[in-house]
Amino acid sequence: MPKKTTEIERAIDPWLQHMRWRRDFAHWRERRINQERYQDERLNMVAAAAGPLVDMRLLDLGAGMGGFAVAAALRGARVIASEYNPAYCTIVRLRAARHSMKLPVFNAAGEALPFANASFDTVVAWDVIEHVQSPVAMLAEIARVLRPGGHCLITAINRRAWVDPHYHLRGINWLPRPMAERIIARRGRGKGGAAFHDLQRLSDMHYFHYGQFVRLCKRQGFVVKDVRQEQLRRGELLSPKISRRALRNALRTLGVEGLAYRIQRRWYVGMFELDLEKK
Repeated sequence: MPKKTTEIERAIDPWLQHMRWRRDFAHWRERRINQERYQDERLNMVAAAAGPLVDMRLLDLGAGMGGFAVAAALRGARVIASEYNPAYCTIVRLRAARHSMKLPVFNAAGEALPFANASFDTVVAWDVIEHVQSPVAMLAEIARVLRPGGHCLITAINRRAWVDPHYHLRGINWLPRPMAERIIARRGRGKGGAAFHDLQRLSDMHYFHYGQFVRLCKRQGFVVKDVRQEQLRRGELLSPKISRRALRNALRTLGVEGLAYRIQRRWYVGMFELDLEKK
């Protein structure tokens, strides 16, 4: 096994141990180690919203283990990674080095980005805003570092999510937070003992209702589009399951496909995926 791959595994593994309850842990671990190989969907999402990646000035805010940052750089984007966790910054550098690439990596909080105004064409912030101290401050910083007409691709967790994206438990977001926390602990899904510095407990994280989050974004001067809704309109939101495709075709025939999507977004989905365009 190549030495750099071994270094990456050694750097990543301590951050995966709290997830050993996953039945697919081995496969999930492999995807973490080789994260840059699994970014086509999000790369295409960025290109659809913001244009070709070649020479795009792109900030990966909350870059995590660097899979998207490295994949975007391999596609020709001029990428800077910003990550709050110092250990993750090391992992990003190791991942970039695996491709003989020196990727700029900054250890910074999303609420205080060390970049000049209008520095970037595009910002991506996936699985980040729920963990920061101040979502409003983070959105303001994104608006500041984006050029006019630039785009931010961002996710936010649904307060009504039926299956929680962090703990993979059904229905806990419909319970009072103290009760949900007790269930998480009883099921062994907590992150006690993990060395995370950002907000990770369910009761500490920022989850949103769809309209609430859209209003927060608009107050920072963004035009907001639901990425999945746009894909639905273009006929690109396809399910691999035949039963779901049949249901979608039936809803379209009845003329209620858009309404069904909005109901699902409001009451069920785990996260919202939005394209924020700076006016």
